[in-house]
Amino acid sequence: MRWVEASCYAAAMVAKPTIAIVGPGRLGSALALELNRAGYAVSDVVSRDSAGSRRKARQLARKVGARVSTGRDAGLDADVVWFCVPDREIAAVSRSLAKVVSWKGRIAFHSSGALGSNELKALRQRGAAVASVHPLMTFVGGSVPSLRGVPFALEGDAAAVRAARRIVTKWGGEAFPIGKQHKAAYHAWGAFASPLLVATLVTAEQVARAAGMSAAEARKKMLPMVKQTIANYATLGPAGAFSGPIVRGDAEIVRRHLTVLRKVPAARDVYVALARAALQYLPVGNRRELKKMLDG
Repeated sequence: MRWVEASCYAAAMVAKPTIAIVGPGRLGSALALELNRAGYAVSDVVSRDSAGSRRKARQLARKVGARVSTGRDAGLDADVVWFCVPDREIAAVSRSLAKVVSWKGRIAFHSSGALGSNELKALRQRGAAVASVHPLMTFVGGSVPSLRGVPFALEGDAAAVRAARRIVTKWGGEAFPIGKQHKAAYHAWGAFASPLLVATLVTAEQVARAAGMSAAEARKKMLPMVKQTIANYATLGPAGAFSGPIVRGDAEIVRRHLTVLRKVPAARDVYVALARAALQYLPVGNRRELKKMLDG
């Protein structure tokens, strides 16, 4: 029986599989467009029953030549069904679609970074091979990033992981395995690389306000330094990119920073936390005195 099921999965993947997207939001739209550019047929875009979700689905479907449906009337005539719904909805949506079509020989993905493939267990129980396929990329309104060169973390059933690797590498992405037990840490890593990085930058804007600048002016003026820092990090590594009074061990300047930041208490907390991280992970001078000052 297992050999027969494996043969079904393999047969579905001989040619480029047809793919249905469940959820026409930012991630689903980016995936559908990348799949279309890579020559995959996006057969269906499945939306919620709300007017706004149906509108997004129609707009996306026109771009990729797909049908539009909702969970109530989804045909899901596809080899691969890719769930691009919020994490908290993956299990419920997959359960609701489990009875809509036969899942034997099909493959199902979801794209949660924190949750494992077991969120799709209702489909696995009905014969599907399932996997979590998460892009290490940020998706926001008003911007649709290319997925070429983007790493995708894969976890799940062997047949589904193989299919995901073929799809991701076809458009020039990078596929790598992630253990189910490591998903939460992996996702927290991504949080530091993008949303918490934005939180650091918006904190910097608040400090600039204490220096008499508007937030908009602060963004404009600090962007060249931010961009150069990222470039240095990419080419020189963290130690080579690290600059300023902490790397020099200039305790007096750090003391002045801490004093003025009493006017912006939340920013002071961030400063202290990041400075402590620098003492732990980066080469710094005058480490003992700096640590004493930060702990005081």
